[in-house]
Amino acid sequence: MNPQLIVLIVAGVVALALFLWFVKFFFVWLRAALAGAYVSPVTLIAMNLRQVPYSLVVDARITAKKAGIELSIDDLEAHFLAGGNLIPTVQAIIAAQKAGIELYWQRACAIDLATKGSGKSVVEAVRTSVDPKVIDCPNPAAGRTTIDGVAKDGIQVKVKARVTVRTNLDRFVGGAKEDTIIARVGEGIVTTIGSAESYKTVLESPDSISKVVLKRGLDVGTAFEILSIDIADVDVGENVGAKLQEAQAEANKNMAQAQAEIRRAAAVALEQEMKARVQEMQAKVVEAQAQVPLAMAEAFRSGNLGVMDYYRMQNIEADSEMRKTIAKPERPGNA
Repeated sequence: MNPQLIVLIVAGVVALALFLWFVKFFFVWLRAALAGAYVSPVTLIAMNLRQVPYSLVVDARITAKKAGIELSIDDLEAHFLAGGNLIPTVQAIIAAQKAGIELYWQRACAIDLATKGSGKSVVEAVRTSVDPKVIDCPNPAAGRTTIDGVAKDGIQVKVKARVTVRTNLDRFVGGAKEDTIIARVGEGIVTTIGSAESYKTVLESPDSISKVVLKRGLDVGTAFEILSIDIADVDVGENVGAKLQEAQAEANKNMAQAQAEIRRAAAVALEQEMKARVQEMQAKVVEAQAQVPLAMAEAFRSGNLGVMDYYRMQNIEADSEMRKTIAKPERPGNA
């Protein structure tokens, strides 16, 4: 084949590839230019070399431009490289502008990055700021249906509350979320019920719970502003005071039984000890009595006891035995 023809074919292929490569930038550039959001071709090529989806960045810029918001390519590209969601963030700024809420690009980017992976979005935050949302307290998804408090008279009161909140965009980044609101409201309700003298007071004016809880400023440090706390349901629960008294009485009974058992065991031990001491004393008496004949024999041998003395002692013993026999009462049937 002719070498010149080969060179021409290679040059043609290269030119065609370059043409097709520039065509994809051309249509994006043309779309931006027609929308009034001009982006230079060099910027598009540079973003492509940085592996940034330039078409997405241009679309975000066009969306903002059409809404009257001026965003630079550098700001959009920087947010994408930080891991942000471009289109939702731009849509959030547009929604805030339409609602008259002041929301700057940097704050929107911060909210978008803060909500990443949490199931929330910056669009939802702005929407909640415009249209307040209602939070059930307690959260049914957590397995509880009521907040239970006990009045001073021992009666349990079960409460369901609905908290209306609005997103505070200034505190959204770093602010506590819904779980904190639910926990604080629940704590406030339990405290309010516990300070009531009687459950009847709570039933008569359930709105007093919301008034007291609202005064405590529970939304401090959270991403929300509490607009209202409404008591959806109030019901009477168990008589906790009576149950506690019953449990206390049972505990006292068990303690008294234990102490009585300790005293009984001590008495049994003392009785056994006394029996042992009696047997010990009886053994000593028997031992002493066994010494008498020995002493008498010794007295005979030493001359301190004579035969007549021995007889007189025998007579005294016989007389004493006779007197004991006479003194004993006769048993029935021995007459």
